[in-house]
Amino acid sequence: MSFQYYLELLGTFVFAISGALAITGKDKDWVGATFTGFITAIGGGTLRDILLDRHPLVWISDMAVVYTIVAGIVCVYFFSKTLGRLSKTLLLFDTLGISLFTIVGTEVALHHGVRGEIAVVMGMFSAVMGGVIRDTLTQETPVILQRGVYASACFIGAAIYLILRYFDLDRNLNFIISISSIIIIRLLSVRYEWAVPGFDRKFMRKEVD
Repeated sequence: MSFQYYLELLGTFVFAISGALAITGKDKDWVGATFTGFITAIGGGTLRDILLDRHPLVWISDMAVVYTIVAGIVCVYFFSKTLGRLSKTLLLFDTLGISLFTIVGTEVALHHGVRGEIAVVMGMFSAVMGGVIRDTLTQETPVILQRGVYASACFIGAAIYLILRYFDLDRNLNFIISISSIIIIRLLSVRYEWAVPGFDRKFMRKEVD
């Protein structure tokens, strides 16, 4: 099994944890936490596979993915109190999840013959959609709609991966560098409150006498 495969399983694991953590503490039952964890873990990868016409979907064809999701949810079940005391836990798991899924998604797209620019976008979609679904289900404003550096960190990381791949850097080392870049950018953006520049819409209105 490839390094990429294990990275995808790790990303699935941490996203399942982030999905379940988002429910715990909200007076929801464990059926809800399990559902949210599962959807968060498979959401981005499923969208990626559908857009790439990649069948069967990875979590349908590989039971290891399902077992990994179950393991993540069980982990939250037994350690929810400990994890709940760590105020930044959800951020850390979400950051690790998006970094892994970005690079794995980018490489999967490249292997399906899409252009590099499209592969970068596909990698970003793979990363952020699980979190979007999680936040929507828990009635939170999706992080991607806030002004922080989130999807843009994934985009930059995917672009770094593409550039290093062009220069034929060792594949595993490329994975490590690109994933680390997303983690660093995301955590620094939270620490120093970096934000993507906004814009104001100004409309000219005619005064009616």
